[in-house]
Amino acid sequence: MGSSKQLKLLVSITCFSVLLVGCGKSKQSSDKQIIRTSIDSELTSVDLSKTTALNSFTVLNNVDEGLLRLGKNSKIEPGIAQSYKESKDGKTYTFNLRKNAKWSNGDPVTAQDFVYSWRRTLNPKTSSQYGYLFSGIKNADKIQANKAPVSSLGIKADGKYKLTVTLEDKLPFFKLLMGFPVFFPQDAKAVQKYGSQYGTSSDKQVYNGPFTLTKWTGTNLSWTLKKNPYYWDKKNVKLNQVKYSVVKDPTTGLNLYNEKKLDMDGLSNDQAKQYSKNKHIVTRNQSSSYYIAFNQKKKVFQNLKIRQAISMAIDRKVMTNKVVGGGAIQNDSFVSKGLAVSPKTGKDFTEDTTAPASMTYNLSAAKKLFKEGLKQEGLKSLSFTLMAGDDYSTKQLTEYLQSALEKLPGLKVSLNNIPARVVLSRQADQQFQATVADWFADYSDPVTFLNILTSKNPSNISKWKNAAYDQLIAKSNGQDADKPEARWNDMVSAQNLALKDQAIVPLYQSGEKWLINPKVKGIIYNTAGPNYNYKNAYIK
Repeated sequence: MGSSKQLKLLVSITCFSVLLVGCGKSKQSSDKQIIRTSIDSELTSVDLSKTTALNSFTVLNNVDEGLLRLGKNSKIEPGIAQSYKESKDGKTYTFNLRKNAKWSNGDPVTAQDFVYSWRRTLNPKTSSQYGYLFSGIKNADKIQANKAPVSSLGIKADGKYKLTVTLEDKLPFFKLLMGFPVFFPQDAKAVQKYGSQYGTSSDKQVYNGPFTLTKWTGTNLSWTLKKNPYYWDKKNVKLNQVKYSVVKDPTTGLNLYNEKKLDMDGLSNDQAKQYSKNKHIVTRNQSSSYYIAFNQKKKVFQNLKIRQAISMAIDRKVMTNKVVGGGAIQNDSFVSKGLAVSPKTGKDFTEDTTAPASMTYNLSAAKKLFKEGLKQEGLKSLSFTLMAGDDYSTKQLTEYLQSALEKLPGLKVSLNNIPARVVLSRQADQQFQATVADWFADYSDPVTFLNILTSKNPSNISKWKNAAYDQLIAKSNGQDADKPEARWNDMVSAQNLALKDQAIVPLYQSGEKWLINPKVKGIIYNTAGPNYNYKNAYIK
């Protein structure tokens, strides 16, 4: 997901930080069970068919619920489905839904709500950037290609509380997908009632999860998650509210923490060093990749040597340790470290792949490559604008990149730091020359990253194309889906190919350093998918 899954997940946004605030004393009365949380970017949408932003998916993960939930370490737990059965060949799943699950408007949550939601997301008219995640479900690819009706999708409601899903091939990560918001249900009555305004503010949506969203107008910088009285498992939800506010300046956040107005504060690089011995400091790793995407519809960025030179001019060690900060990890890969291990050797995916020379800092070689690339394009110089978010950490990153890249003779880089919601929109519409983008894993499998570089994927904002790459990903998702070692090799080969051809310029893998008040308990944090689950959180 970028903020791009955004950022997306992330989309697209850029760096995602959540700051939690506890208030009150140790007793757990409802008026004391409030967490105040800060975030460094705006909420863009709560239409699960259309959003791509990581912070939107985190909100959706707490105000809505799918067939299954993801618990600690992404463990599969019951959600709206109280039980399910998998066929012997792994191609058919039958879900038995709870009869006491309701929407916040009082409507029952039924099997038809899942059918409606999946069809709406996959319908080409919806223009969802996440429709590709349905690949492998019967007829999903044909529907996206306008070669089959939406009604032919392999999902069927057998009465109000029984749902059958039919796959074309066994999907190793299918159950993980069921805990991702794109696969959550939607109330057709609400979608039709609000029309084009659906999901654009908290009152233009209904909810079936532990909380409801309130006090979000669509443009303001604060919103609240409130305990949902209609939630089927409300007796196990201890929090009364989770209050969000956008805080883009880390100094402001730290001051609020020191003033005991925040219980959880994400730290900048300098702050993390300053507080390194503090007993409250915690590191949160993220399954993410931050990268530069060049608009390869523009001829100059189709030049491989120019893309390689730019990659080679970046000192990732300096960038990770001294610029980005927090718990950032140097990673010469697009797929994040710690996401998946080989079914044969147990080695991390990034250890099995091979980084090309262009991923290693070498300024003299970069200058030579850049000069050769310019000559091939008939140019003596190159100017472009680097678009990115306007939060503090992203501004620091882009200033470093500008300084590093302008060491290439003849290159001029201008910066355009703008709000995250505008970045996402312009990335989706190809309204950029170069942009800092990010991708956060939707589930714990390398293909969650690799999928987005296929030529027809809506989240492939660079528009890089490679037929051999597409074939490898298709094999991993198709004929090799039930052959773990062969599938692994497909994905390894695909990443090696994308890195060698500099499809994008990977920068780093994000992580965060936090100061956390020990009174905040029970938050589930997963590195892949929507990071935060507040269902069982509480203030001690």
